Amino acid sequence: QVQLVESGGGLVQAGGSLRLSCVASGRTFGIYALAWFRQAPGKERELVAAIDWRGGSAYYAHSVKGRVTISRDNAKNTVHLQMNNLKPEDTALYYCAATTVTAAQAMGNPRAYLYWGQGTQVTVSS
Repeated sequence: QVQLVESGGGLVQAGGSLRLSCVASGRTFGIYALAWFRQAPGKERELVAAIDWRGGSAYYAHSVKGRVTISRDNAKNTVHLQMNNLKPEDTALYYCAATTVTAAQAMGNPRAYLYWGQGTQVTVSS
């Protein structure tokens, strides 16, 4: 089993920044990639960004490209999501997820991710 714990969410004004973190623990040796998804009320869960755990290849949703950076710290089993120039439409519950396939294979398919965190709320006020 793999446990994922997110942190870093909060309330921020439009144009502001937040840095989310996700710490993975447990049997992490089988994890190939981690990702951040988000889900707003009444909407489907959508991929924000994904990164390969070993190679570091990163992928971004079109809606956040240029504003968001995903990075990993292998030594600390941690993935970060740096979000800049936040917009009200970024408001959502943000989830960290882990998969046993590469980020390119899993991409935005939630069913490809076996492990999920509890989520951290991001609220952007206008």
